[in-house]
Amino acid sequence: MPTIILGRDGVINQTSTEHIKSADEWHALPGSLPAIARLSQNGYHVVVATNQAGLASGRLTIEGLVSINQKMLSHLAQYGGVIEAIFFCPAGVRDKNSDCRKPNPTMFIDITSRLRANLADVPCVGDKLSDLQAARAAGAKPVLVRTGHGEKLVRQKKVPEGVAIYDNLAEFVNELLAN
Repeated sequence: MPTIILGRDGVINQTSTEHIKSADEWHALPGSLPAIARLSQNGYHVVVATNQAGLASGRLTIEGLVSINQKMLSHLAQYGGVIEAIFFCPAGVRDKNSDCRKPNPTMFIDITSRLRANLADVPCVGDKLSDLQAARAAGAKPVLVRTGHGEKLVRQKKVPEGVAIYDNLAEFVNELLAN
């Protein structure tokens, strides 16, 4: 079965400079949940890899993270979609000793060992440069969406060469499934 790795904030749901700290603050981006459902229904292992610096700063608790993820999974289930695993890094932005925080590829490498997947052609959809860098370092295929922080990267011309750019997750999924 093919695998796809998605960032969470800015790809699946709206993002915030103050972090998403509770289920009440979590709001799916238009079209993202039906797109994930289509991936599930077409035989994809859908996995989320997300930095959660709010845990390190104390603005987010592990219970809050679980509640947010439960809301996401519950809303996704209404469309018939499944996320098979959620990998997260609790390290803060300034935690230079963390090897799990993107742009380090450790979360992606953990995904390969747990799912026994080869990342060679696995799309990794993100909205930040760190997502793209982690995907490339893990040998996966980085994909940028303009939602979240993606449009800013495009405007600032910081998108690495060879990275495909899509308006949103739904547009990417439409093209992926059409091929």
